[in-house]
Amino acid sequence: MSPDIEAPQENRRLSSRVEALAGFGLSTADIACVLATDEQDLKATYAHELESGAIKANARVAESLYRKATGEGREAVTAAIFWLKTRARWKETSIHELEGKLDTSVTFVTTYEDMKLL
Repeated sequence: MSPDIEAPQENRRLSSRVEALAGFGLSTADIACVLATDEQDLKATYAHELESGAIKANARVAESLYRKATGEGREAVTAAIFWLKTRARWKETSIHELEGKLDTSVTFVTTYEDMKLL
């Protein structure tokens, strides 16, 4: 192949690789190390891929989780609970009642705050 044809293909391959590595959560310094390039050059050349990699990866995982959560079976229940806790701000609460010797009762309420994981 001629160099004119190889350059665009190589650029597309590197662009996809940078986007995938960013999506996996690698830092720009780590990606530059893997690609044997300068971090500033990487940022200048692949700014869009570095920014969009994590967004696209999160979207793919969210789509997969959504499909599982709206499916059937035990896996669907677990995925649905996780989805609702993280996206719909559902939370678990526990109420424990203890009785003392003086015929009094004490109620403890434990609340688990939802954590944004996505």
